[in-house]
Parts: sequence; C-alpha cells; structure tokens
Amino acid sequence: MERKLKAEARAEIGKGAARKIRAGGRVPAVVYGHGVEPLPVSIDSKELFHLLHTDAGMNVLVDMRVNSDQFLAMPREVQRDHIRGQFLHVDFLRIRRDEKIGVEVPIHLVGESHGVKEGGVIEHHLWNLHLECFPQDVPTSIEADISGLGINESLKVSDLEIPDKLTLLTSPDEAIVSVVPPQILRVEEEVAAEGEEEAVAAEAGAEGAEGEEGQGAGETSEG
Repeated sequence: MERKLKAEARAEIGKGAARKIRAGGRVPAVVYGHGVEPLPVSIDSKELFHLLHTDAGMNVLVDMRVNSDQFLAMPREVQRDHIRGQFLHVDFLRIRRDEKIGVEVPIHLVGESHGVKEGGVIEHHLWNLHLECFPQDVPTSIEADISGLGINESLKVSDLEIPDKLTLLTSPDEAIVSVVPPQILRVEEEVAAEGEEEAVAAEAGAEGAEGEEGQGAGETSEG
C-alpha cells in the first residue's frame, strides 16, 4: 500500500537555500530515476517523519505528487542531524510497478534457541537481506527461526525460506546468527587450550634436549 506525499518543486539549490527550507519546517529533497533529470523538491518535515516511521521503513512506497505530476517513488537515502533530531536531505527514486528493484529488507528473528536456554549467547552477524522484486512485493521483513540452534551452531542465509517472488542477492553462505558458549566458558576453554599447547611445547623441548645429550655422549665416546 502506498503512502501519499505532496512535494513542492524548488528552484533554489545549495546550502544556503537548504537552510532556509529547513528553517521553514520543510526538508530539501531530490527525485531521480528513469532517465529523467533530477527534480529538486521540498517536503513537509512532519509528513516525512510519519512517512518513514511505518512498518515498511525505508522501503515504503510513496505516491508522490509534485504540482501536476504524479508518480511512484521510494526513499533511497536519508540524511539526518541526530543531535537536533532534524532531517537534512532525502533522495527519492522513481519506480514503476512493472520493474523490479533492489531493496534491503530487515531480518526478524523468531523462536528461542535451545542453545540459549542451555547458557549459550546469540551473536548477530547479518541484519538485512539484499533482495530484488517488484515494488508491490517488497516484504517488511524476512523471518529467521532460531529455535533449532544449539551451542556452536549457526543459521545461514541458505536456511531461510524466501518466497518465490523474491530474488535473493545476498550470498547464501553468509551467517545470520550464531549461538556461542558464554564468555566465561570461552575464557576457560582458551586457558585450557593454551595450557595444552605449553605442555606439548615443553614435552617437545624436553625430548629435543634428551636427543642432544645422547649425541653429545656419543661424540665423547668416539674421542
């Protein structure tokens, strides 16, 4: 479902013009794509806030109207001043319903790993999937069921159920999450491993010393 957004074309560009636009409660933006010249516009900051805070996130479909022109678009890059909580600039991409687009879709973890119940800890490696699909088929998220993961096991992209209408562009071999032993246990294992290595090294050194002594004794007897 598209969200309607009315934008105003703007003639002035540059940092000074952008500051004036933001001071007036609007956000400078640019619409590009489909071989059309980039179109500088401005958008009401409150409307933009509501637009970007839906379940669709950055993948929200926008039914944009600029004067008498109306088209489908999607936000592509949003610049923010996080200290002031202000939008600085937005790029919108013109899209068509009959053309596939590339999108980043968040991965939503579901279930509870039995490895976590046994004391393991979740390590998160991948947060989004790169997918290709038609604009109307963009999902809000892709579920990843971690309930089957035990300690020292991982869930990969290849383990996910991807609907047929979506084309996966992320490598299937990438790990999404892993369940690892708790930190204190890992430290104990590392210490134990180091102790074993030191013992092996000491044993090898002792054997080498014995060999050298034997060779020295042989040389003496020959003299």
